[in-house]
Parts: sequence; C-alpha cells; structure tokens
Amino acid sequence: MCIFMSENLCLCVQKRFLSFCIPPFLPYLCMQIEQFMRMYSDAELANILDKDIFHRISEVADLLGVECYVVGGYVRDIFLERPSNDIDVVVVGSGIAVATELKKRLGRRAHLSVFRNFGTAQVKVMGDGSRAFGDGGLAIDNSMVDNNSDRQHPSPNTQHPLEVEFVGARKESYNRDSRKPIVEDGTLEDDQNRRDFTINALAICLNSNRFGELVDPFDGIYDMEDGIIRTPLDPDITFSDDPLRMLRCVRFAAQLKFNIEDETFDALLRNAHRLKIISNERIQDELNKIMMTDKPSRGIYDLYRSGLLQEILPELCLLDAVETRNGRAHKNNFYHTLEVLDNVAQAAPEDSLWLRWAALLHDIGKPKSKRWDNATGWTFHNHNFIGAKMVPQIFRRLKLPLDAKMKYVQKLVDLHMRPIVIADEEVTDSAVRRLLNDAGDDIDDLMTLCEADITSKNEVRKARFRDNFRMVREKLVELKEKDYKRLLQPVIDGNEIMHMFGLQPSREVGELKKCLKEAVLDNRVANEREPLMQLLVEKAKSMGLNIVNSI
Repeated sequence: MCIFMSENLCLCVQKRFLSFCIPPFLPYLCMQIEQFMRMYSDAELANILDKDIFHRISEVADLLGVECYVVGGYVRDIFLERPSNDIDVVVVGSGIAVATELKKRLGRRAHLSVFRNFGTAQVKVMGDGSRAFGDGGLAIDNSMVDNNSDRQHPSPNTQHPLEVEFVGARKESYNRDSRKPIVEDGTLEDDQNRRDFTINALAICLNSNRFGELVDPFDGIYDMEDGIIRTPLDPDITFSDDPLRMLRCVRFAAQLKFNIEDETFDALLRNAHRLKIISNERIQDELNKIMMTDKPSRGIYDLYRSGLLQEILPELCLLDAVETRNGRAHKNNFYHTLEVLDNVAQAAPEDSLWLRWAALLHDIGKPKSKRWDNATGWTFHNHNFIGAKMVPQIFRRLKLPLDAKMKYVQKLVDLHMRPIVIADEEVTDSAVRRLLNDAGDDIDDLMTLCEADITSKNEVRKARFRDNFRMVREKLVELKEKDYKRLLQPVIDGNEIMHMFGLQPSREVGELKKCLKEAVLDNRVANEREPLMQLLVEKAKSMGLNIVNSI
C-alpha cells in the first residue's frame, strides 16, 4: 500500500512490520518488490537436492551418525530462484570429519582444506563435475527445471571448481570491543540463532531419513514472501555483536530489492557508531557490493538514513543541503548524486565498479567550493578540481586501491565538467581535441558519466545538452578515425627544446612545450617539424632565449 503524505512530502511504503520513507527527490526508490519466489514442500526440496553431491554428503553423515544440513544463502536462493554456487553445510558434530570422509569418497579430483582454528573445512572439486559425480552431474539440466516453471533452481556451476564449506554447529558470544566470537559446540538451533537474518537462517536436512526437510524457526520463508530483511533475534544484539551485519543488512536489501523491517532498521540507527571496530577492508567490500547492485542509490540511501554512511563517507553526507538566499536556492547535490549513480549503473556494463565510484564522488568537492555571488547566485567553481584532490584521501581511508583504479576515478572527477562546458557552447573541433587528449582511453567512460549527470528538470535544457553530447560523441568518433590521438603530441619534445636552447628542466621549457601543444590542439599549426620549429623560435625569442645548439 503506497501513501503520499503531503504534510511532510514523504512517500511511505507500508508492508508487514515496515514503513519506508523516501524523499520527494527520489520517487523511483519506491519500487515494486520483485518477488520471484516459490514455495516448496519437503518432497519438492528433496527433488531439487537430488544430486550426487548432496547424496554423497548424506551417506557420509549417516555413516558417522551426525545430523547434517545445507544452510544459508544456497537454501535462500532455492526459494528466490536465483543461481548460487555457495554451498554451506552445518554438521551437528564435527564438520571436519564429514569433509574428510567426503574427500576420501570423491578421490583425487577433490581437494580438502582444513582450518582447525576455526573448526571448518572446505572440499573443492576440480574440473567437470559430471565426471566427478557420475551420471547425475552437477550442471543445471532438465532435471533441475520444474515442469511448471521456466526458471532454473540453483545448482553448482561446473565451469568452475565446486566448493562446499563444512562447519560444526556452534553457538557464539562476543566481547564488546571485537567482532571475533567466542565459539562453543552447539545444536542446529544454536547455529540458526547466530545467523544474521531470517532469510539466511533456513536449513534443509541431508540425512537420508529426513532428506529435504526444511527447518525454518524464524519464518524466513514468510519474510522472503513479504520482501523484508529481519534479524532472527534482538537486532541490537545481532548488530552490536558483529557490526558488519549492519552493512550486510543494507546490502541484502539492495541486492534482493527488499525493505528493512522497522525494528531492524531502528537498531541500525542505534548501533551505527559500532562500525568503528570493523576494518575498512571489510567495509569497502560490502560497499562495493552495494555499488554493483542494479539500483545502487537504494543501498546508499539506506546507508544514509540509518546513519551508517556518516561513519563511512561523511564527505558525501555534506551534499545533503539546500541553502536559499535572496529567494535563490541551489539543488540538493546528495540526491542529484544518487540519480547520477543510478544513471551510470543503467548505462554502464556490469564491470563498471570504478565508473560508479566516479559517479558517487563526482560532486564531492561542492561543499568546499560553494560561494554566493550577488549577480549569479550560488556557484561551485572548481568543485571538480577540489573533488579530484579529495579522491586519494577517501580511497586511502577506505583501503580502496591506490593504483590505476584510483587515478581513473580521480581523472573522471576532475574532467567531468569539461564535456558539459563544451556541450553548453558551440561544439568545436579544437575543444573536442583537447578533451580527447586529456581523457585518453577513458573518453567513452567520461562521456557516459557526463550524460548521466544531466538530471535537470528543465526538459528544454536537458534536450539541448543531449543533442550537443551526441554531437560531441560524433566528433570524437571522427577524430579517432583520423588518428588524431597519435598526432596530438607535438613532434618536437622537451628534450629537444632543452638541447636547442641550453636549458635545464624549468618553467621556460614547460612554457615552450605548452605553446607548441596548444597550437597543435587549436589546429593553428600543422603537427610537422618545420612549422613547429618556426613557432618555437619565435616564442623563444619573445622570452629572451637564444639558440645555443643547432639541431
């Protein structure tokens, strides 16, 4: 049920135990929950798990006399009809013993890794799963497709090594200053109690006498049906014990297009400060997963309204401000940024993580650059330059890579205004040459970012920008075809200039190089030795420099 509340300009979505408030800037956040979910009986679950790998595990568990369950994301994704390669198995007893015996039965194509400090083990099956497991195989085949549905149940992917993780059922307790638990042996109930969310606390028995039996003590099935994220136990305890679960909460909501249940969300607000005990490496890993969702704005907005974003990216939160003076206001750059991020996610390919980061940070310098001018109103001059200088600081703090990926994001933030300036004026060959020269191989991504940056509500202005961007792209194609990129560097370089005029690396050398480069970019002089040499001599003479070495 959707309700528009005019008194606070807020859109609310009411579902089971849940209300979700959205600012009017982002009405697209109020989305229909995409429920691709089916209910299954225990018999149907047994049929879905009717694969050699699960029967082998079942045989070993029965032989050793222990209860054994497939748990977590693999079970969740059966009901959501999503592909899954992660198979986690909980044993009420020794998970290592079950994994060791399974390895013996699988033979040489299986590799066993044991982590005794954590009480876990992994069995990795190399190569073609159908050869490793006989006629049943592991690939998705006709037996994995329900006769009444064209969707496929999750099945291990044989194109990559199959990994099955084994752990003994356990219960956990925590010290307040650490997310590392104190672990004790436990029951299945204990193990399900320690799970982060109800949708991840599902278990299916693999023992032969109960094969396919679902154990769902927290109604995770109904939470999936309602499209909500909820903790099994008190959310304050769940999040305080392991604060990383707060980021996982937002990430699952963004990935699955679910909403966060009210009590669970309120606990996010109360415990956001606990993120300080989480390493930045773990934080950025969850943040990157949120960034790679279909509509990343939803996850970023959930981080913001829960107080988590303030702990992670306070610079971004400063964009949520609208100031009015003399009846003139600037736009809310936080919600503008979220819209640009979604535009990039829609336009860019799946491997566009760093382009999405550029979208998220493209206006990060605006709060520091904001000024009031009585004639023109609010200005944000050089916000791109200021933002580019902030990128390395942010990447370093979040333990994001400081290599070419950071430099790529920094470049796009720095250059993102250039195509807009070109598109706002006459699109000239000279301006496009300069843009191509500065952007280099990243020119297409820069244009994608700039086109995503068009969020004006003025349809006439938006249409003009789009038409001009189309002209810019056409000129870029034309220049590339003429191999201008190769010709944009003057044929006379700095070393030759220094030798000719007897100079060391200095401001004078830089000024001479700039003169030649600008002449080439503006197409005032052909990029040929004779006309460039004539221009160089004239410029050097105007600077009081004389030729000391002939070339």
